This record gives sequence, C-alpha cells and structure tokens, in this order.
Amino acid sequence: MPEVAAGATYAVINRWTVEEGADVNIGDVICELETDKAVVEYAAEVAGKLTKIIGQPGEEIDVGDPICVIGEDDGAEAETPAPQVEPEAPAPVAAPVAAPVAEAPVAEAPAAASEPAPTRVEGERVFASPIARKMASDAGLDVAAINGTGPDGRIVRRDVEAAIASGASADAAAPAPVAPAAPAAEAPKTATSTELAPQDYSSSYTAVKHSGMRKAIARRLTESKSTIPHFYLNADCRVDELIELRKKLNEISPVKISLNDMVIRAIAAAFQDVPEANVVWTDDAMLKYESVDISVAVATETGLLTPVLRGVEKRSLSNIANNVKDLAERSREGKLRQDELEGGSFAITNLGMYGTSSFSAIINPPQSGILAVGAASEKVIVEQGQMTVANIMSVTLSADHRAVDGALGAEWLKAFKHRIENPLTMLV
Repeated sequence: MPEVAAGATYAVINRWTVEEGADVNIGDVICELETDKAVVEYAAEVAGKLTKIIGQPGEEIDVGDPICVIGEDDGAEAETPAPQVEPEAPAPVAAPVAAPVAEAPVAEAPAAASEPAPTRVEGERVFASPIARKMASDAGLDVAAINGTGPDGRIVRRDVEAAIASGASADAAAPAPVAPAAPAAEAPKTATSTELAPQDYSSSYTAVKHSGMRKAIARRLTESKSTIPHFYLNADCRVDELIELRKKLNEISPVKISLNDMVIRAIAAAFQDVPEANVVWTDDAMLKYESVDISVAVATETGLLTPVLRGVEKRSLSNIANNVKDLAERSREGKLRQDELEGGSFAITNLGMYGTSSFSAIINPPQSGILAVGAASEKVIVEQGQMTVANIMSVTLSADHRAVDGALGAEWLKAFKHRIENPLTMLV
C-alpha cells in the first residue's frame, strides 16, 4: 500500500480495475484507492502478471502492507511476499493446542470462544493494524487474545469486530442461569403492568458503515471546532448591480457565469485590498500567502469535498466558471487528485440554491477562514429616508482568531461588501 496522501498511515481499496491473471505494464492503473477525501488511481510500478490480489475492496490496509503480487510467472507469487512473513508467526498458529478446547464441557464453551490466546506463546510479538489495536483498546480487549485472519496472521478490523461480537454474546448468555428466580416474583406485576409497552414502538434502522471520507470529515471538523477559536462576522450585501452585470455578461460569455463565480472573484479582490488577512496560522509562524487560493465546497453522495482553485486573483470570470464546474464534476465522480484537495488559505460554501438565507460554517483546517453565502432575495430596505425593495444577500465570515483578529476580519468583510456591491471594480 503506497502513502497516497502526506502523513497517511492507511488507505482503503475502492475497487480493482484488473483481474488476477492479467498482464500489466508499468504505469497501468490496477486499482483505485480511497483516501480521506478522494479516490486516487494507483498505477503499477513494475511490469508482469498480476498473480494474486491480497487486499480486498473496502478493507483498510496499512501503508507498506502488500495489496497484490505481480510477477513474471506463478513462482513469483511465492517468492514476492516472503519479506512480509514473520518467521515466528506460523509455528504458534500450527500448534495443535485447540483440541483440548473442543473436548471441554459444553458449559465452558462461551469462555473458550472469547479466549483464542492459546494460539500464541508468551512474549511473542503480536502483529495488528493500528485501527485494530485502537478498536481492541476501546473495547477493553487484549489484542494478543485475538486470532488474526489477515496476511500472515495479522490482526485486522474484522478480527476485532468478531471478538467484540463474541464477547457480547457471551455476556448476554452469562446471566441466563440466574433468570429462573425472577419470573416467580415478577409474574403478577408483568401480567398487569404496561411498563414494557414503549418497547413496541421502537424504530427499526439500517446501520450504514462509515466511508473513509465520512470518517475523515468527522475527524477534521471535530478537530476544527475543538482547536480553532472561531469568531463570526455578518454582512448584508445589496446585489442588484451584481445580478444585472451577470445577466449582461452571460449574453456575451462563452460559458455561463453563476453568482457563486462572481462571489469567488469578489473574495479574491477583497484579499487584494486586505492582503494581511490572506494568512494561515501555524505553531511556529504565520504563513502569508502571495496568491489567493480558495477552496470551493462541493456536496457529493459520500460527503463534502473542498477542491482548491488557485491564483483566483489572476483569473477571469469565465475562467473561474469553467474551472469550478470542472472541479465540481470531478468531485462527484471521485476523480480528484490529492493535490487538488490540499492547500489554500480560505474557503467558500454556498447554500443559497437551497433557499437558505444565512448560516455559519466551520473552518476547514489549516485554513483561516470560510465565507458562508446565503440566498439573494428581495427585501424592503430604507434608502435616503425612503422604503424601497432591493436584492439582499447575507454572508457570514467564520475566522480563526489566532490568525485574523476581529478588526482585521471586519476590514476584510467591508472590502468584500464593497466589491460585491460594486461589481465593475472586479473587472478592472
């Protein structure tokens, strides 16, 4: 398993694009790997015949563990994985110590099911994936007491899940001998009581296993709210001129320009007006960016992706529209590259198309801010002492107070409001 993302300790095989027995050349895509945020194509690094597929789709595999065998002939299959075999592991597994357990009295069966430890000798090194070790620790299980079914006896997620399920069954069965004493005392109450009635109204549900992307989103957003001191600034922007300019531009533009494309351009212009806000906090230093790289939130079936549009301050509106459309399409198809999801100092998320008037967004670490854009709608306002109707769009800036303090954030939002209300300034 390659390190498909910086700092990654594991990845998940999404699907194999070739079958066992197929001939592959260097550079041929043999499988798709699911990282925290994207599905990445993995190309063969050697040429030969794919003699064996080891990693199965949906399985979390540690970086460095084998996922397949590629060789010139069948003999290579036995030779290639040899470095992965730990010499001491096969001997304990082969030891015929399970026979006495099979002959034990029936009453002892639950205990035997939860104690597969005899398959290892004391002091022997236990091989387990990081996720398996964490799951075992959380469940209060000794990882050494679990039999592994992964490559070369390695303990993987499914082994821990099986051990937890076995333990739950044993725990459920343990109180059974005590049960006969209860009915005699409780029978009259059970016959007349309705305390158990609420159980009849319990809802059914289907457990949907978390994807790697969903778990990554949960982890990063929890990290963001736990470690980044958010503060929020709101502004109502009059967008009558913006809507009118968009209408005129679309009459001559080769590509349809959306209001969101114009908002992205206004964000870049505001950072040109207030470059001090185009920063990212790190523990050692403040990173000041020269270009404006903006993440654009895209909703997909598996979760929210934020591909980065780089150098926005140098792009035309039609170029922004083309690139945002391309990034959004490839996000939904799972065809983004990992580098397209990394970097940037700021992000935009727009729920206006759903009719949401305003909302606050969570910063995508390590970025320093995100602008939440609501729907533009007609509202009654007071202008020069007279009531009038105008198109108003509410926006909320979420900022990292470590990098952008309140005054700086307010200055940037003022610059954005000026640009969005005077859209011609973005074209010159």
